[in-house]
Amino acid sequence: MPATSTTSAPAHPPAPPKTRAAASRAVLKTEARLFLRDPGSLFWILVFPTLLLTILGLIPSFREANPSLGGRRTIDLYVPVALLLAAITTGIQVMPAVLTGYRERGILRRMSTTPVRPVALLGAQIALHGGATVVSMALALTVGRLAFGVALPGQLAGYVLAAVLTLCSALALGCLLCALSPTTKAASVAGSAVFFPMMFAAGVWAPVQSMSDTLQQIVQLLPFGAASQALAQASSGHWPTWSHLAVLAVWTLVVGTVARHRFRWE
Repeated sequence: MPATSTTSAPAHPPAPPKTRAAASRAVLKTEARLFLRDPGSLFWILVFPTLLLTILGLIPSFREANPSLGGRRTIDLYVPVALLLAAITTGIQVMPAVLTGYRERGILRRMSTTPVRPVALLGAQIALHGGATVVSMALALTVGRLAFGVALPGQLAGYVLAAVLTLCSALALGCLLCALSPTTKAASVAGSAVFFPMMFAAGVWAPVQSMSDTLQQIVQLLPFGAASQALAQASSGHWPTWSHLAVLAVWTLVVGTVARHRFRWE
């Protein structure tokens, strides 16, 4: 990345579309190499959700049918939770720290004086973190199926739609945290403040389906509470309730719009 002056160098005129596309690909390749060299991010995104699922699956009572859950096993409910945990960890904990760190170190400001636009870096980070989360979700589904006999989603299209909306809402929240956090430390504090309530809403400590009716109605207004219900319905072979999908879509649009207007490159 060119070490140009951050105060006096004039901005370059807009580059031709082909040049911008080539620059974006170069940024993506560079960021991919850096991303793959970060074992901490790879662990929390790719390994942690499936590791937690495996630990829970080794508890004998979690592999037994529970009448209070409609005859389902607790481990059956925790596979969708592992998918939600992957999205939450990526969007709220990992990605904001990276983007805020780039701004804090002046990387985005330096990029503004080159033909490579900062938005290319933002797009690369969203693509890399989103792609890693998809891999993590697929890994959790595979381990759940092969290791613990968890049935694959009965309504695959609805399941995929709910998972995609969940990921979009998580990345939108991550962009908002980055937009509102002036430093990496502030992003870490804000992320932790959001992380644990969202984990609760996703059912990490107790599946949403086992909560009281009143508590379910409350958490379903949050993106990951609605996502938990939508994924559970699709797992059972039913199309997710449109209200749950709407909650995810509204959160994505509203939070993404606010993040877009509040995001600053410097």
